[in-house]
Amino acid sequence: MRALTASRVLAFSALVSLAGVAAALVAQYQFGVKPCPWCVMQRGIFLLIAVVSALGWALQRAGFARVLALLLTAALGVAGLFAAGYQHEVASKLASCDMTFADRVLTALKLEERFPSVFMVTANCSEASAYTLLGLPYEIWSGALFTLIALLCLLTLKRGAVHRR
Repeated sequence: MRALTASRVLAFSALVSLAGVAAALVAQYQFGVKPCPWCVMQRGIFLLIAVVSALGWALQRAGFARVLALLLTAALGVAGLFAAGYQHEVASKLASCDMTFADRVLTALKLEERFPSVFMVTANCSEASAYTLLGLPYEIWSGALFTLIALLCLLTLKRGAVHRR
């Protein structure tokens, strides 16, 4: 088994985050899965993870930058897990997602206006909860991916594998 290094974990985090967003876009545009504000918020978190991880990966020799990238990526993974958990446990039971934290953030950042093909909200949270993949709601899959990313980053930091390539 290959050693768990910061470089590999950051590259993996960037790639699987982008794959998660790509899967969401395929589900939306090819299979009619309509995203709610919390779905779209998770897309944004995945994209932030991809950027932070890619920057950390690109800084091959900068130990502090790599530690910071692992910490930020882990924190974003935890934030994503909370977003997925909130969507599953609370928002999916609401008749409307208007004025929830996710809706306010998307509105404040004007993401729907700037990048509608990625960040356009087309469903409310209770409607979005009806969509499943292999019997599980999409937010469960998203939460699992966020958890994996966060755990790998934290494990890498704990093992002191930051300075190894």
